[in-house]
Amino acid sequence: MGGTQGYCVKCKAKVEMKDPVESKTKRGTKIAKGKCPQCGTTVCRMGGLQK
Repeated sequence: MGGTQGYCVKCKAKVEMKDPVESKTKRGTKIAKGKCPQCGTTVCRMGGLQK
């Protein structure tokens, strides 16, 4: 409970990311990347990891 959530475009639903990692875009904006637990597609969330 309380994990990082993102929107999976394949499942068309908000999901809790599996193994989220924080990185930066080319412009320097924080982003969190992880995998969808249902389909395995990469899920992104702008703003970095939730605390």
